[in-house]
Amino acid sequence: MKNVYLDSAATTQMREEVVSKMAEAMLVYGNPSSTHTFGRTAKSLIENARKTVAKYLNVTAKEIVFTSGGTEADNLILNSAVRDLGVKRIITSKIEHHAVLHCVDQLKDCFGITVEYVNLDDCGSVDYSHLENLLENSSEKTMVSLMHVNNEVGNILDIEKVGSLCKTHQALFHSDTVQSIGHYSLDLNELPIDFAAVSAHKFHGPKGVGFAYIKSNSGLKSLIFGGSQERGVRAGTESVHNIVGLEEALKLAYDNLEEDKKYTAGLKSYFIDKLQKEIPGVKFNGGCSNVDASTYTLVNVCLPISQDKSMMLLFQLDLKGIACSKGSACQSGSDKGSHVLSNILSEEDLKKPSIRFSFSKYNTKEELDYVVEVLKDFIEA
Repeated sequence: MKNVYLDSAATTQMREEVVSKMAEAMLVYGNPSSTHTFGRTAKSLIENARKTVAKYLNVTAKEIVFTSGGTEADNLILNSAVRDLGVKRIITSKIEHHAVLHCVDQLKDCFGITVEYVNLDDCGSVDYSHLENLLENSSEKTMVSLMHVNNEVGNILDIEKVGSLCKTHQALFHSDTVQSIGHYSLDLNELPIDFAAVSAHKFHGPKGVGFAYIKSNSGLKSLIFGGSQERGVRAGTESVHNIVGLEEALKLAYDNLEEDKKYTAGLKSYFIDKLQKEIPGVKFNGGCSNVDASTYTLVNVCLPISQDKSMMLLFQLDLKGIACSKGSACQSGSDKGSHVLSNILSEEDLKKPSIRFSFSKYNTKEELDYVVEVLKDFIEA
């Protein structure tokens, strides 16, 4: 049995260089809020990391706020927008990550905001004309929250187009960029975007750390109250070693971006071709088979398997050493199906198993051959 990890959209393997940097940082034990030498040494690691992140995204260091990850960043931005910036209406989509959808539901219940959902096409891509209509037809202060790369089907949002529409209609624009930062070059200074959420473990960094991009002078305030860390926007002693790990992972991701992207995109194309040749009736969910309109890091596959037999599919793949996801990893503890797929698939296809396979620089074509062989044997058995 082989061990094949094809669940990098859930979390990525940490780079060895990142682990080494984090181990060094763990020996720096001063509290970064302390004014003595030990504290100043720890603080300097955080501020150097902030400068590094800012440099790669072409923003100022003060616009980067370290958090525990993408979920906290999304919650910080959305909550403060309503509580402190006077946002009365949020436009989003029904296939956003639950870090956004559940937060928006809570804001609706607590603050009585209006929530509107932009239409999607059959592949789950945003209807930009409908978004424009929604922006035109209200005078309420509005925030648009749409993710850059969908974590389940890989569709890529035209972030520049959405940002321009928001700017034209004086709306704020927040994007969950958890699946794109570290995989795509984004100039956040040039893009018409106000807020973004990022998580280190999606680009070969550690879990439990990420950051929020918050455009200067936005007026956003803290979600967590306590000390004055992170310029008063996020209280709590910073996780120095995790922040150093995030810095190193982001640096390596962008310094090796073109090479890693070309290699991983090649794996995706190879896997799509192999599945189409070896498994008649296979379908690709969303726009993931369109390499120009979707991320190079994942495919979401609907397999020609009966509903009864599909119950054993993930178990069988796990027995064969293959790691992948039914929907997103955040859904794995729930008996509910994927909210993304339920919004874009037909009733017939929803009865069949859909599996997300996601790739990284650490995968090989030989591993993909093995996965297709296991799937084929299971389907034909």
